[in-house]
Parts: sequence; structure tokens; C-alpha cells
Amino acid sequence: MVATTFIVFGNVFLVSFGNHQSPVYTPEQLIAKYSNLVFVLYCMSLVFVVALSQYLYRSGETILSDNAKDTSTHWRTLLPFSYAIVSGAIGSCSVLFAKSLSNMLRLTMSSRYQFHSWFTYSILLLFLCTAGFWMARLNEGLSLFDAILIVPMFQIAWTFFSICTGFVYFQEYQVFDTLRIIMFMLGMTFVFIGISLLAPDENKGNCRPRKLPMEETEVDDMDSLSTSVKVKAKRILSRAKSACSMSLGLGEETISASSVLAMPMVSSRTTGFRGI
Repeated sequence: MVATTFIVFGNVFLVSFGNHQSPVYTPEQLIAKYSNLVFVLYCMSLVFVVALSQYLYRSGETILSDNAKDTSTHWRTLLPFSYAIVSGAIGSCSVLFAKSLSNMLRLTMSSRYQFHSWFTYSILLLFLCTAGFWMARLNEGLSLFDAILIVPMFQIAWTFFSICTGFVYFQEYQVFDTLRIIMFMLGMTFVFIGISLLAPDENKGNCRPRKLPMEETEVDDMDSLSTSVKVKAKRILSRAKSACSMSLGLGEETISASSVLAMPMVSSRTTGFRGI
């Protein structure tokens, strides 16, 4: 409840004191904004942040794999954070490209622009690349780290870099006074605090990358493996038969019709749920 309260008030501040203008730019104006000196310097700093975060992630991954027992919690916290920074810094650029595409779509609907420029298809290609990169990193991050830890980090990095990129590219700082800047930063802080509070403290130490299924060690004893598979298969078939009988009213107990539509929870290392 505290985390949700922080997020709600943070979004109220962001919407109330953010930029409410929505001008329509021509392709020439959009190209000029991409070549703006401030935006170029921001892109160079973004490349530096991505390179540094990737270096820290690779270094921490090597340290944890070589000396997993004696490593402090510093690297175990920095590892998923650097992974989220790289993902959010690159993936959040898809928001900028999507806004540029929507701007050109508005021009097309007003019959003042047609999709025949190289700039349109370049922005579309960049949007597909950055959005695909974000989705791929999100899925990979969920397989490497605990979801309760990596998801808040993803959201913080995504929100922060999305706001900064749009703030610099559309030069929204020109219409901001001191009060709006302070309240806008306060809203961002509230959102980040609320998102960080969603991750319990006891799960923050368990952030060593997990091996993917293809990287797990194969079972040596094939006889015991086949036996365990058969036992699990029989157990699953038995449970499915019992559930089907109850849903049709043929078993000793009955369940409500809405229960049939509910997806059963399965044991998963990604979600953190452990079956009995």
C-alpha cells in the first residue's frame, strides 16, 4: 500500500507539472532535432553509460562464477542493476521513435505528408530494433534473475531513460520553470521509491544469474530420470482426471464454473512459486 501510494502521487506530480504541449513537427524539424548539439551530447553520454554498465555486468558475472561463495552482496546487487541499465537505456529509445512515427502519422492523416521519405522507414526500422531488443532483454532477464528483483529495476531504468530522452530531444526544458522542474523531479523520485519498495529486502541477496535450462548439467543416471518422469506423468494425469471429474460434477467434490477458467499455478523458478 505504501509503494502504491508513492507511485500514484508520483504520477500525479508528473502529469500535473509535465509538458502539456503536443505540437506536430514536420520531418525536416524532426531531423533537425536529431542533429541538435544537446541531443548529440546526450546520445554520447548514453553510449558511455551503456558501455560502462555492460563492462560492470561482465566483470561481476566473471567474479560470481569464479568465487561465488566469498563474494559480497555488492556485486550481487550491482549485477542485475547494470543489466537493467543497459536494457532500459537502449530499449527506452523505442518510445522516442514511436512518438516520431505517431507525429508523421498525424501529418499523413491531415493530408500534408505521405510515407515516401527515407526518414520514415529509418525511424520505423530503429523502432522495431529497439523494441525487439527491450523485449528480448526483458525475457532473458526474467530467466537470469528473480522476477521480484529484476522487474522493478527494469521499470525504473525504462521510466528514467524514457523521460530523459524525450526531455532532451523535444527540448522540454525550455518551457520548464523552477517550480515545475522541482515538482517534476519530486514526482520521478516518488515513482522510483514506490517501484523499489515493491521488491522485498529478503530477496535482494538472491540475485546471482541462474543458468538457463540448456546450460544445466545433464543427469547421469538415466534410469532414475526416466523413473521420476513416469511418476510425475502419472501424478499429473491423475490430477487432471480428478479436476475434469469435479468440473463435470462426476467426482466426490464439485467446483464452481469460474474455477475451470482459472490457470493453475505451476512450479517455476522465474515466478518464485514453489509447488508442493
